[in-house]
Amino acid sequence: MNKCPITYQPCGNNKYSEKGLKLLASGLSHFSKLEYTAEEQRTEAFNRGSKMSVQGVQPKLSAILNIKKGKFEIVDRKGRYILKPQHNIFPEMPENEDLTMRLAGLIGLEVPLHGMIWAKDDTLTYFIKRFDRKGQNDKIPIEDFSQLAGLSRDTKYNYSIEKVVKLIDKFCTFPAIEKVKLFKLVLFCFITGNEDMHLKNFSIINRNGKIELSPCYDLVNTTIEYKKPTEEIALTLRGKKKNLTGNLLIKYFGKEICDIRQKVINRILKSIIDARLKWIEEINNSFLSSEMKEKYIDLVDSRLARLKLL
Repeated sequence: MNKCPITYQPCGNNKYSEKGLKLLASGLSHFSKLEYTAEEQRTEAFNRGSKMSVQGVQPKLSAILNIKKGKFEIVDRKGRYILKPQHNIFPEMPENEDLTMRLAGLIGLEVPLHGMIWAKDDTLTYFIKRFDRKGQNDKIPIEDFSQLAGLSRDTKYNYSIEKVVKLIDKFCTFPAIEKVKLFKLVLFCFITGNEDMHLKNFSIINRNGKIELSPCYDLVNTTIEYKKPTEEIALTLRGKKKNLTGNLLIKYFGKEICDIRQKVINRILKSIIDARLKWIEEINNSFLSSEMKEKYIDLVDSRLARLKLL
């Protein structure tokens, strides 16, 4: 019995479930393997890197969905999807990122369409639909917080979360709403071991004249990927990047810095507590190896306990 890498549902002898194909496109009836091995994808990503508007540590490829042929096609321009193959150093990155994005969606964080597809060598490649594109040629205005702060790719860690809040106050249409989203995202990243949420992993987007935080992207449990992680957060919070506590994250950051009412904070914390069993079920049903599943669950529970949510 196969399992669909888009929906995690059983799909019999097929590679994808019908629901998974329909999520990609309503007219999609079949889907072919990506015509590149993981190694070939990494080579293509390196060779095409200068042509991509989205870069980073993970190899990335731009793609379009050819519904008629039932496959993704790699392109240099006008891509509507980003593909990320298996990493040559860090294990199970596509499986990790896809799962973490799913966990984010379970607590109401906005995530774009995403999933995984099978490559030529039977490895899994992660895909995410670009949320800064619409129609054939239109771009939706988006800026990451590194740009807003006047920093570069090389200085994207040289900032604090407190200053991110000030940028939200300065640029967003309804800052109070966006600070609630940020608070939930920061908590989620701490619980799921994402120590690499630097400035380029936060963005604002202009949708219908309203400037707000963009949908989530690049959510990965980096703690279980790195052998000896030394930090728990990419941007400083009250000058700290490790040994974070519930008082620091909830009382100081949520209540004092984001100025969120206790009633709203309690509602967010309850949504996280209520999601724990669903998270564990999703982790166990994911494409991670048994060892990585165990590490993921152990980390989530230890972080929830530190926040006194378990």
